[in-house]
Amino acid sequence: MVLNCTMIKDGLERYYLSTFYAIEFAVGFPGNLLVVLGYIFCLQEWQSCNIYLFNLAVSDLIFLCTLPRLSYLYANDQSDENTYGCIINRFILHVNLYSSILFMVWLSMDRFLLIRHPTRNHYLLRPKIAMIVTGLSWLAVNVEVGPMILLMVQHQRGNWSSCKDFASMNGDVHTLGYSLGLTFTGYILPLLGLCGFSYQIAHLLHVQEKAVQRRTTSYKRPLRVAVSAAFMFLLLYTPYHVMRNVRVASQQDWTESQLCTMNNIESLYIITRPLAFLHSVINPVFYFLMGDKFKKLLLAKLRKLVRKTEQQREPAGQN
Repeated sequence: MVLNCTMIKDGLERYYLSTFYAIEFAVGFPGNLLVVLGYIFCLQEWQSCNIYLFNLAVSDLIFLCTLPRLSYLYANDQSDENTYGCIINRFILHVNLYSSILFMVWLSMDRFLLIRHPTRNHYLLRPKIAMIVTGLSWLAVNVEVGPMILLMVQHQRGNWSSCKDFASMNGDVHTLGYSLGLTFTGYILPLLGLCGFSYQIAHLLHVQEKAVQRRTTSYKRPLRVAVSAAFMFLLLYTPYHVMRNVRVASQQDWTESQLCTMNNIESLYIITRPLAFLHSVINPVFYFLMGDKFKKLLLAKLRKLVRKTEQQREPAGQN
C-alpha cells in the first residue's frame, strides 16, 4: 500500500508536472513575449494601466523561462544539483505568484479610478505614481518571499543534493506559521482587493446608468476584466494555497501522519501546483481586453512587418 502511494506521487512528478510545465511554457512564453515587445516597440504614450500590465507581463515572462529546466528535471527524475539555481528558481516562482495578483489589484483600482475620473485628474492615475506603486509592489513581494528562501536554506543545509519544494520540508512550526501568514497577506488580502474594486466598479456603473438614463456600454469592459481576474485567481490559487498549508501541516511532528497519508496529501498538492501557475498563460488575454489602443498598435506593427517581409521576398522570387 505504501509502495502504491509512493508510485502515485513519483508518477505525478515525472509525467504530470513535466508535461504541464512544458505546455505552459510553449503556450505562455510566446504570448507574454509578444506583449512585452509590443509595449516596448509599439506603445509611445504610457499610461498608468500600461505600466501595471507591462510589469505583469515581465514577471510572467521571467517565470516561464524557468519552466523548461523544471520540466526536464521532473521528466528525467533528476535532482537539481545546482543549489543556487534551485533556490533562485523557487524564489522566482513565488515572486511571480504574488506579484501577479498584486498587479491585477492595481489594474482594477486604475480602471475604477478612470471610470470615476474620466479626465485622469486623480493623482493615482499619473504614470509617475504608477511607477512608484510598481516599485513598492516589487519590494513588498520580495520581502514577503524572502523568509521562504531563508527557511529553505536552513532546512537544506548539509543536504544540498536535494532541492525540495517549500511545502515538502520537514516539520517546523515556523514553516507552518509563515505559510499561513503568506497565504493571508499574499493571496487573501489581494483577492479581497480585487473583489472590492469589482464591486465598486459595478456600483459606479449602476449609479451612472441611473443618472444618464442610458447604458454606459463603454465602461462595461473594465467590470468584466476585474470580475474575470478575481474569478481566475479564486479558481486557480485557492486549491494551491489550501493544499500547500495542508502539506506543510502534515509535515509537523504533532500531526503524527502516516506515510501513505502524507504521500496522498503531497500528490494532491502536486496536482494544484501547475494549475496555480496557469495564470501566466491566461494573463495575456487581459492585455487585449483592457482596451483597443494597444491591440490596434500591435496589429498595425505586425502588418507592417509582414508587408516588409513580403516586399523583401518578391525581388528574390522574381530573380
